[in-house]
Amino acid sequence: MSKEVSSNNPSEGHRKRLRQRFLQWGLDGFLDYEIIELLLTLGTPRRDCKILAKGAIKQFKGLRGVLDASIEELQQVKGIGPSNAFGIKLFQAISERYAKEKIDTKIVLDSPGVVFEYLREKIGKQKKEHFAVLYLDSKNGLIADIVSIGTLNASLVHPREVFDKAVLCHASHIIVAHNHPSGDSTPSGDDIITTKRLVEAGKILGIAVADHIIVTNSEHRSLIFS
Repeated sequence: MSKEVSSNNPSEGHRKRLRQRFLQWGLDGFLDYEIIELLLTLGTPRRDCKILAKGAIKQFKGLRGVLDASIEELQQVKGIGPSNAFGIKLFQAISERYAKEKIDTKIVLDSPGVVFEYLREKIGKQKKEHFAVLYLDSKNGLIADIVSIGTLNASLVHPREVFDKAVLCHASHIIVAHNHPSGDSTPSGDDIITTKRLVEAGKILGIAVADHIIVTNSEHRSLIFS
């Protein structure tokens, strides 16, 4: 039986060795394309995925680019379709669920780098514009966060909507953020006006706006400290 399986699926031995390496050693020693290859095998039962994986790494300029790509973008790689992209989409979905559930533990956002990474996972990868508010205690512990979808404007980012929850959850200060799906973190005129309105409202209420951050998948910019 094993010979018949091997002859019908010559890549099976390679897949088995790849999986055994992972089970024994984790990802230590894995090249970037081998990680993608491993994920592609989950949705590609009888095909060598090495060439597809190398093509994806080249197309998206590295491991992170592949793992962040949408299903439509992944299909730009010759040979990758909705079915064999299953493993990558599964990884993305699990990562998003894990990031959301981490809010149940006490998250401390005590440095610009930590704040950026949190926001990058939260909204930086989104293809549409999102607005987020992080509510923090006096030790920069995250009490709550909210995310809204839509273009930054007065109706979406009204001070009353932003600060109502800050008062209810006894926040010491807040961080507001929004993403630029274009990848360019340059602030617009509306971004600057919105920041000034929120800062002034926070002064009246005694709840400081610690920062307003523009986030993309790879960079960020502060509107208060720039």
